[in-house]
Amino acid sequence: MTDAAELVDLRSDTVTRPTAGMRRAMAEAEVGDDVYVEDPTVTALEERTAELFGHEAAMFVPSGTMGNQIGMRLVCDPGQEVLCDADAHVVTYEMGAAAAVFGISTRTVVSAGGRLDAAQLIEQVRPRDNWHLTATAAVAVENSHNRGGGLVQPLEELQALWDWSRGADVAVHLDGARIWNAHAASGVPLSTYGRLADTASVCFSKGLGAPVGSVLVASAERIAAARLWRKRLGGGMRQVGVLAAACLYALDHHLPRLGEDHEHARLLAKRLGVDPAAVETNMVVLDGVEAPMVAEAAKARGVLVSQVSASRIRLVTHLDVDRAAVERAADVLTELLDR
Repeated sequence: MTDAAELVDLRSDTVTRPTAGMRRAMAEAEVGDDVYVEDPTVTALEERTAELFGHEAAMFVPSGTMGNQIGMRLVCDPGQEVLCDADAHVVTYEMGAAAAVFGISTRTVVSAGGRLDAAQLIEQVRPRDNWHLTATAAVAVENSHNRGGGLVQPLEELQALWDWSRGADVAVHLDGARIWNAHAASGVPLSTYGRLADTASVCFSKGLGAPVGSVLVASAERIAAARLWRKRLGGGMRQVGVLAAACLYALDHHLPRLGEDHEHARLLAKRLGVDPAAVETNMVVLDGVEAPMVAEAAKARGVLVSQVSASRIRLVTHLDVDRAAVERAADVLTELLDR
């Protein structure tokens, strides 16, 4: 049996554990009742995140799913639709919440591996002034794209979508669960990404290494409405500054180091025969493999990977996987893939 300390967990960047410094920040956090908007650490996180993304206001939520769903509800009424990529997280991994909770329809467009093509998406938009059709109230964009292998959305396509949306009465929601990785890889400022969306949900519990939490950013008016939806959904929390402190710590200490994860992913790709140039952030995808066999055999040797399908494996580098661990994982996987 592999010792837990020797395990290399490449299933996701959600498996990270708080560092000692982060735990100290959590233990020492100043707190208050956030439902009364009296937790100073939460307020500090919200104000800082809003400023980073160039928006007026922000709201802390326990999960990226809640952030996404409230964000879409703010710009889409029941009976209207959100248009997005067929492999987007909001329609793949959020349990049909838009329809089940809010009465919002979703419609999808199959893209080239998740990469945004603004013209393709715009072509599928349905107008509000035709009562025969379900009106498209918003489009949702994921950046970076999870099922697209961590790809970064082209800035010119994001800009084209935004420019068109201003005259079309269609809102843009950004699923920015890994926007930090997109920022680190592309050099595009967070404020630039932020200004190209009406609402955006950004996550702290993936590459940034916090144990819990996302933040929804939008206008002050929309965030005021968002607080009502958060309460209705059971997301109103009390002395939650202990969690917000972890997110603030992550911005100071973990955001600047995301490039290391990307470097490790390219190293892993090279060792496994994948073109490193195809690895844009912290994910490596192996196609055409016997995924169940490889995953089980790797697990027996202390390397955990994610099975995306019967023939696809995803490997995700993160804070808890250093270069030595990447090399060890590569040794194990190379041997299994060569069989």
